[in-house]
Amino acid sequence: MDRAIVHMDLDTFFVSCERLMDSSLIGKPVLIGGTSDRGVVASCSYEARKFGVHSAMPMRMAKQLCPEAIVIRGSSGIYSKYSRLVTDIIRETVPLYEKTSIDEFYLDLSGMDRFFGTQKIASELRARIIRESGLPISFGLSLNKTVSKIATGEAKPNNEIQVGYGTEKQFLAPLSVKKIPMIGNKTYRQLCDLGIKEIGALQQMPIELMESVFGKNGIAIWRKANGIDNTPVIPYQERKSISTERTFDQDTTNTVQLEGIITTMVEHLCFQLRKKDKLTSCVTIKIRYSDFQTYTLQKHIPYGATDHIILPIVKELFRKLYNRRVLVRLIGVKFSHLVQGAHQINLFEDTSLLYLYKAMDNMRERYGERAIMRASGMEGKTIERWNPFNGDTSD
Repeated sequence: MDRAIVHMDLDTFFVSCERLMDSSLIGKPVLIGGTSDRGVVASCSYEARKFGVHSAMPMRMAKQLCPEAIVIRGSSGIYSKYSRLVTDIIRETVPLYEKTSIDEFYLDLSGMDRFFGTQKIASELRARIIRESGLPISFGLSLNKTVSKIATGEAKPNNEIQVGYGTEKQFLAPLSVKKIPMIGNKTYRQLCDLGIKEIGALQQMPIELMESVFGKNGIAIWRKANGIDNTPVIPYQERKSISTERTFDQDTTNTVQLEGIITTMVEHLCFQLRKKDKLTSCVTIKIRYSDFQTYTLQKHIPYGATDHIILPIVKELFRKLYNRRVLVRLIGVKFSHLVQGAHQINLFEDTSLLYLYKAMDNMRERYGERAIMRASGMEGKTIERWNPFNGDTSD
């Protein structure tokens, strides 16, 4: 059976959400991100891209390239809301999908063509998303992830492309090698040094030569250039979670100690999220009292993975939940509804904050997690056990 893989991507997602909130932004150059000169661009409209602006660019440089651009700090809560809306629509329509970021999806429609035709199904789904969310979305359809993702890029803005079976190499040949996923600036420069700028030239390269120059990555690049990719669509599990909990040797009512332990737990879990390039959109606090009565309280939040955003929310939940003034036997924290994604939402922060987290994470990687922590978390520096990325946990 031939595979039918769809890659869907919400066009300039953050900008599109802002335009739903304020229609006066339509047709104008818009920059989303940190509003100070030290901030970075999280997203930009196509009107701004014409001036050479792109995401992850320093905001100061972006404003120099496009002085007329409207700069908006952004609302991660709004973006999370619309991301969940689109996810729900996809979940109701297709049997197998993978959510790879807040605005990007892979759908496996293999075998469905005998009933309706995969192109028709994908087109109708795209039309429904546009109709119910108001957001523009593009997709590429082919027999694998790589070709479909590249096709989506060629379909934008707000369009669709189907690459027929057997025409993958022909479709890819005239495109720049930079279109291939996993090729960054360094690899692109190396390929240019070899006289390879288009995928067609890369297709003609002996795979042995690619391996000798780039190692195992050379083989992967050659396969992608030739439209070969057997990577499966991994079923998206909304309830995937990580958690940690601590049972006390002696039950306690010391709220300072309890909040200190919560601080350490949140720091620990956020570090694990960033290390695995994941974001959470739901946090849960758990308390078990000395009489073994157990209570939990959770809250949906904008997608994130940073301590300074998540910690106040978890502490607020704890203060709401801990109201019996009974000795506490166990306390736990859980992050759930995880999606793949690095610091995409946190690009709204100044670059100094991003660099701070990167520096702290590097120290933890090198010297251990206890090498650096908040002073308020010193009470919780010994965490006995935690459950990394293995779905929902239970006692």
